[in-house]
Amino acid sequence: MTLSVHITTLGSAQGTVVQHLRFEVPPGQILTLMGASGSGKSSVLAAIAGTLGSVAEGAQALRCAGSVRLNGEDITHRAAAQRGIGLLFQDALLFAHMTVAENLLFAVPPGPRAQRLAQVQQALHEAGLSSYGERDPATLSGGQRARVALMRALLAQPKALLLDEPFSKLDAALRDQFRAFVFGHIRERHIPAVLVTHDAADIADPTLVVELAHAG
Repeated sequence: MTLSVHITTLGSAQGTVVQHLRFEVPPGQILTLMGASGSGKSSVLAAIAGTLGSVAEGAQALRCAGSVRLNGEDITHRAAAQRGIGLLFQDALLFAHMTVAENLLFAVPPGPRAQRLAQVQQALHEAGLSSYGERDPATLSGGQRARVALMRALLAQPKALLLDEPFSKLDAALRDQFRAFVFGHIRERHIPAVLVTHDAADIADPTLVVELAHAG
């Protein structure tokens, strides 16, 4: 599965944020998107995910001209829920009213309940949290919550994964561990990923780095 992105212009009536951006991410690879604050990194992720309508520049909604393709298939005009793209943010954003296992089960596609529960148990095992299924997410450490958030994103079986500074709130030692955990799962599943970060230490492949500059 290859992710191909071509943005001719991205902006609002107040001005252009990004223009003439094109990149391709092969299966199992992580492209790093860098740039100063305000250069449009998160807006590019929103354009890929199909959530740009919820992002505003000042009082103006952002609009994007271009295309997003997965394995050559144009998904530009699909609703976000129909794109098959997973998201991982700075904050874990776990549902506070659900247990850890329920958070994971929420992401598992419909099917026989026994099979879905087995997927949840496997995800907990991979995250090193086999005995944490009935825990309240509020009782987890930052690193544990981050691992649950990643496994929840992966249980939805995304065709591509977008990472918006998911390591930035972790301390240095935990950051290194979680980064390796995330990158390992992306490579194992052979899905393309785009990572937004300010930290050069997060770069997975120096040949897959895009630096954004202010367009206007």
